Amino acid sequence: MNTYPVIMCGGPGARLWPSSTAPCPKPFIALLGAQSLFQKTVLRLAGLPGARPPVVVTGAAHAEEARRQLAAVGDGGTILAEPEGRDSGPALLAAVAWIARLDPDAVVVAVASDHHIPDGAAFASAVAAARGAADSGEIVTFGVAPTEPSSAYGYIRPGDLLAGDPSVRRVAAFVEKPDQTRARGLVDDGCLWNSGNFMFRADALLREARTFAPGVLDCVLSAIAEGADRDGVFHLGATFRDADRISIDVAVMEKTRRAAVLPIDYAWSDLGSWDAVWRASDQDAHGNAVSGLAHVSESAGCLIRAEPGTEVVALGLRNLAVVASAGHVLVSDLGAVATLKPALDGLAAQRQALASATGDPATELAAASNRLTQWLWRDALPLWWCFGADHAGGGFHESLNPDLSPTGADRRARVQARQVFVYATAGLTGWPGPWPAAMDHGLAWLVEKFARPDGLFRASVDVDGETVDNSAVLYDQAFVLLAMATAARAAPDVADHLRQRARALVAAIRGAFGHTPGGFRGREGADVFQLDPIMHLFEAALAWRDVDDDPVWNALADEIGALFLTKLLDHHQGGVREDFDPDWRPAPGVAGRMLRPGHHFEWAWLLRRWAARRPRPYAETAAKALFKAGSRGVDPTTGLVVDVLLDDFSVHEATSRLWPQTEYLRAAVLFAREGTEVNPTHLAAALSAARAMEAYFTTPVRGLWRDTPAFTPPADPAPAPASSLYHIIGAITALGEAYPW
Repeated sequence: MNTYPVIMCGGPGARLWPSSTAPCPKPFIALLGAQSLFQKTVLRLAGLPGARPPVVVTGAAHAEEARRQLAAVGDGGTILAEPEGRDSGPALLAAVAWIARLDPDAVVVAVASDHHIPDGAAFASAVAAARGAADSGEIVTFGVAPTEPSSAYGYIRPGDLLAGDPSVRRVAAFVEKPDQTRARGLVDDGCLWNSGNFMFRADALLREARTFAPGVLDCVLSAIAEGADRDGVFHLGATFRDADRISIDVAVMEKTRRAAVLPIDYAWSDLGSWDAVWRASDQDAHGNAVSGLAHVSESAGCLIRAEPGTEVVALGLRNLAVVASAGHVLVSDLGAVATLKPALDGLAAQRQALASATGDPATELAAASNRLTQWLWRDALPLWWCFGADHAGGGFHESLNPDLSPTGADRRARVQARQVFVYATAGLTGWPGPWPAAMDHGLAWLVEKFARPDGLFRASVDVDGETVDNSAVLYDQAFVLLAMATAARAAPDVADHLRQRARALVAAIRGAFGHTPGGFRGREGADVFQLDPIMHLFEAALAWRDVDDDPVWNALADEIGALFLTKLLDHHQGGVREDFDPDWRPAPGVAGRMLRPGHHFEWAWLLRRWAARRPRPYAETAAKALFKAGSRGVDPTTGLVVDVLLDDFSVHEATSRLWPQTEYLRAAVLFAREGTEVNPTHLAAALSAARAMEAYFTTPVRGLWRDTPAFTPPADPAPAPASSLYHIIGAITALGEAYPW
């Protein structure tokens, strides 16, 4: 009798920090012995009588690791890659629908990938005991006999025995995770822990899903129909994203009359915290569970874990967890590990205060540079390639939720181009990660989905690459040019192709956006004249002149530089407005009075770069004036750059988004050194800006960011916008390259 195992791999496992991380979460790490929890699960299921190769459901970013680990234990199987996580409901239904196509009468055993069940024979006996109920159409969940009252699990209240079955009971009720007092009462009443593992006929679960979650099932079936196999992984189609984010318990089990439970009393743990890992580990005579290169003396009841590259000495400890991994260390009473998540929030909130206490600004700036670079290289760049890239459909997501799921927003050309720039820059600065793959991934989708027949690039597409806004705006064209220039510099083998494409694009820009009195319109066919797109076109021209000797780039840079110095810059106050009329005079009303300090810092940095290659004495003077004007937007009470001033330098928008802080840092480090001398005023500004920037990176998941500072977070954590990474890498790279202290 065939049994079809399903293994569900999802969730970041944050309660096992620092071993479990977003790029390599809990299922794929070896917590107990040499094999990962996922591999142990595969082997346990392989021992079931009549077991077929497993169907594994995991995120697209982890599909390759799942395939590698599956092959390492010598088992075949199918990997279904989700384009984004939608909780256990869509994941399980996708696997079951896949199996039902192969065998409509299949009996499925569905388990989590990261549970610890040391007695494989007892597990096999439980599966055998549940077989009769599953064959008759019941959806059997495995209910664990509690060893103690726990608020970490949901509970199942068992009902009457099924007719003719000596061990399986009807589910009387599902109970959400209770507080400790209620948990004690539930245990006293004979309730069971909900293990989240199931056994059922495939057609039975699909029938109940058709009744209680038809929308989820339709999305799953469409995702299978439109999916594709690539390199041994079946990537579910984009409609999987449309499924409700819902657990299988809420979608089906709490509604169906077919819910049954098999009480089990073998050892089981979801290893959800370090104290659970300690209890499940082999221990020495003193109750210590030790792994890795660790010397333990006069200690008892401790978990000591030294991961590769770390060494631990533990002396005279009692009941502690000590976990060292990749520069991170956890030290906690084993009874307090349940508070790890809020503690990580506290760590994030204090991270910006970790500068050296020497009082020397140069030393403190060096420390800040090191922290920021480590955060960028170790956390942000891997995370945004792992979760920020759409590995199934192509391109990059617009933003990520705090749980690392994409928001599903339409994708803009500017964001795709910025991510290409980011990973090309990462390669140029020595990041050892997979920057060529990330750069090529973004560049290919940008050209395929955004390029119009006339050579310009459309504004936006949906997550499937279908056009949403076919219009062309100058801002987007500028970032496409910048992305191509940086990619050409990072990958000389494709530079000639990109040069030809960029020259054609700049010709198309002149045709569509050229303005007879000088400069460029901001949007094709419309009299829109704005500072921002002109600035980024200037940036792109300066980038291209470093990789292409065609005179078109110096001509473009000189044209924009002259426009800025003669038309856009207010020579009296040293400021520059945002919106203009067709004659490049400030637009009427409030729109023509607004100044963005962040743009002042960007222009200061660009003018200095321009003057370095094309000597323009006044450009240097203007750059200093712009930095001074932008600095008037720094709030003296917070040290943060506000978003918008008016032309009298009064505050118009007191909010402080992330990107102006990055541009403040980039400009400040440029001005902090005058030849061989260090300017103490600008050095202090750079240090202040670096500290301010770190306030935005205090997030529970390292590698994400807030768009508002840590002391003014929104009530509900907002998604992290991918577009910010362009600003972030620019600032951190400038700090590291200009000042290798």
